[in-house]
Amino acid sequence: MNSFQKHILVTGGAGFIGSHAVRALIDQGYSVTVLDNLSKGHLEAVHPQARFVKMDLSQQQDLLEFFQKEKFDAVMHFAGLIEVGLSMREPEKFFQTNVVYGVHLLEAMRAAGVKTIIFSSTAAVYGNPKIIPIKEDAELSQTNFYGQSKFFFENILRKYDEFYGFKFAALRYFNAAGADPSGEIGQDYEPSTHIVPRVLQYALGKIKDFKIYGDDFPTQDGTCIRDYIHVNDLVDAHLLALEYLLAGGASDIFNLGNGQGFSVQEVIETARKVTGLSLKVEIGPRREGDPALLVADSAKAKNILNWNPKLFRLEDIVGTAWKWHQTHPDGYASRPRVSARDTSQERKHEGLSQKNQHQIDQASVKRAET
Repeated sequence: MNSFQKHILVTGGAGFIGSHAVRALIDQGYSVTVLDNLSKGHLEAVHPQARFVKMDLSQQQDLLEFFQKEKFDAVMHFAGLIEVGLSMREPEKFFQTNVVYGVHLLEAMRAAGVKTIIFSSTAAVYGNPKIIPIKEDAELSQTNFYGQSKFFFENILRKYDEFYGFKFAALRYFNAAGADPSGEIGQDYEPSTHIVPRVLQYALGKIKDFKIYGDDFPTQDGTCIRDYIHVNDLVDAHLLALEYLLAGGASDIFNLGNGQGFSVQEVIETARKVTGLSLKVEIGPRREGDPALLVADSAKAKNILNWNPKLFRLEDIVGTAWKWHQTHPDGYASRPRVSARDTSQERKHEGLSQKNQHQIDQASVKRAET
């Protein structure tokens, strides 16, 4: 398959995982358009060779018109809400954004005859699993509305496959971490709740203290174990899933993990080693509902997609993240570094609503200023 002939739309392509996926796609010769509302993403994170369109998936009519004006071979869908805690306070936002707006995307694809989608799902669909490591056929019992919204959309994808001939790959993973080894893009998300960026922000003095929630779990060092996977290994799996579907592969679901898991204490010790700082941490009580061990079985992805993680050592994950945070202690700059391109041709979409055309032009002006 000649990837140079393939045009991929990446929703949420200005976000953490999405921006890394865009970079990998371009490195492999794909033509890429990024669609992002920039509510959490950063224009600066978008690869300069990717075309950028500012749009929200809630804008159903604009989305339909956009797909009619473009020719995409497939979609990688990263856009959505991910905060577990917020999902328990405001579940309606998660069902609307992750489910309803996801259907907007599928309907725009269907109207344009685009029937291949790679979906960024989550291992939160498993809830508190009874068997470790977790396989794709494990019992599903979500414990939060974030996981439930992703599970609902997976089921919708199954129906679009059954009724409309869509082909999808839903990729389930726990904790994406690390950064591109170049140090040019990384994780800039506020508020950050993930352990790797938080401990490194603590090392930089950006947060005042760092707390471990529980050291009395039935694990080797008493802290809970989670499945951390390098973001570049994740996007490698996304590209392999894309190639698999474009080559005629059947719709499927794949776990993505490191296969062994790392404890919270191991993450802290690795951060101390990488930063050279002592990093005094506090020990707090367990959080309600925190399981001791969550690790995915990724044999299926390795066997079917020929996925082979390369940055699986904790030193790789924390080390590349530290490189990013050291050079970007406050995240991305307010003025994007992404270079301007042909704004008159690449970002003009005749027939789009006046409101959305204005948004696209504004994004182009921001890039042209740099």
